[in-house]
Amino acid sequence: METNKRLATALLFQRLTVFLVMFMWTVDKFLRPEHASSVFANFYSIEGLGNLPLYVLGGFELLLLAGFLLGMKKRITYGLVLVLHGISTVSSFKQYLSPFEGPNLLFFAAWPMLAACFALYYLRDQDTLLTLES
Repeated sequence: METNKRLATALLFQRLTVFLVMFMWTVDKFLRPEHASSVFANFYSIEGLGNLPLYVLGGFELLLLAGFLLGMKKRITYGLVLVLHGISTVSSFKQYLSPFEGPNLLFFAAWPMLAACFALYYLRDQDTLLTLES
């Protein structure tokens, strides 16, 4: 298989798996808004978010993720996914300082995903399989 086809295939799988993780976190805002509200309070110091703001945020995230999944406006959608996941990764700094307490070790999975988001953004022009824009 030629190199460009192999690269496009690898980027497609990265896009699908990054989408899956981000999609599950977005769905959480609709199904468990109290959990999403506690995440915002604990990691971003944004207290007291009610259901409506979380639903609106979730709606925007769904639109962004749909564009990301379909490979639309890659500079914007891939860039925003990278920025959002970067903020999420950095906001968990306390968990990285004590990795063996509670579920903190799981937070380290954010780093390879951040690398995948960066690779997708950096190589967005080569991510051509199953996209609406090449």
